[in-house]
Amino acid sequence: MPDLTRVKTGVPGMDEITHGGIPISQTVLLTGTAGSGKTILAMQFAYNGAKKFKEPAVYLSFEESVESLKKNALNFGWDFRPLEKEELFSFIKYDPYHVDDVVNHLEARIREMNAKRVVIDSISALSFFVRDEAEYRRLTFHISQVLQRMQCTSMLLSEIVQGSPGLSRHGVEEFIADAVIVLYYRRINASFSRAVQIWKMRGTDHSEKLHPYKITSKGIEIYHNEEALMETKSS
Repeated sequence: MPDLTRVKTGVPGMDEITHGGIPISQTVLLTGTAGSGKTILAMQFAYNGAKKFKEPAVYLSFEESVESLKKNALNFGWDFRPLEKEELFSFIKYDPYHVDDVVNHLEARIREMNAKRVVIDSISALSFFVRDEAEYRRLTFHISQVLQRMQCTSMLLSEIVQGSPGLSRHGVEEFIADAVIVLYYRRINASFSRAVQIWKMRGTDHSEKLHPYKITSKGIEIYHNEEALMETKSS
């Protein structure tokens, strides 16, 4: 495999299982069931980029308010206010009833900040307001093209519907992404277990194992030296 330039996530264990980080400018589909910690991981990726690596980041939310996101982030010690003042971070709460110009709005903000990292939380939320399946596919593909053209390393969040064999709500998101990271949150006997797996990452080797992770007071922590025993097939 070629020696690709990589973006460090700063998430404990993630850079180890990706063999050095996410290849620069790639679009990652971060998917999983409800309660798996997708928003936490994506926010951690964006926060670390701005705080630790001085890489400006944009976080686009279609569902949760900016105030709620910031409040929840403080539970993990992530204070976005100083980063916003330094113009290293920007939250966008976008009204999904006006999705027609969302791409132009996102592109303008990326250009304004010279953003290097982008999170869209969640890409699957678009489908609730773009009822036509073909239009949803077109818009999703267009967003991914814009992110790649502007050389952003991005995370698109999507949800796995319980019982579905697919990796995303509509089955199209995983095909437009360069990489797919799946968070599992499954009941094993009397308790719940969490595991992460990289399904694909274009142009590079990566761990192909299931690794346990926990949501701690500092965010997601992946135990890269351990292997999780979990049935990944949907029931």
